[in-house]
Amino acid sequence: MTDPKAPPSGTPAIRTIAMPADTNPAGDIFGGWLMSQMDLAGSNVASHTARGRTATVAVDGMKFHRPVKVGDEVSLYANLLRTGRTSMQIHVEAWRRSRDSDTSELVTEATFTFVALDTEGRPRPVRPDE
Repeated sequence: MTDPKAPPSGTPAIRTIAMPADTNPAGDIFGGWLMSQMDLAGSNVASHTARGRTATVAVDGMKFHRPVKVGDEVSLYANLLRTGRTSMQIHVEAWRRSRDSDTSELVTEATFTFVALDTEGRPRPVRPDE
């Protein structure tokens, strides 16, 4: 886990704004919306690493630290942890920043496992040239 007071260095895989349609009955952003954004961020790294199609096969250690509010800017950082023959583990962190603040805080994190796929949808080597 990164320092909970400062977002990771580097460029986010995705940056988006939480909107009213993404709320749960309590008025907070629905956890499923946030998880889908995290999956998209991880898939950006997985597809780039595998140079092609990938699929999510597992999510481990999903932790919701703080709620996200409507209008928050959500930045998602994805870091490749491990590459296997056909799979990749990617740690994704979601950070929120209120629209009227310069301060960000860690809201959610998890480790996603992706598998590289061939044109038929079957697992293939992440690096086919190896």
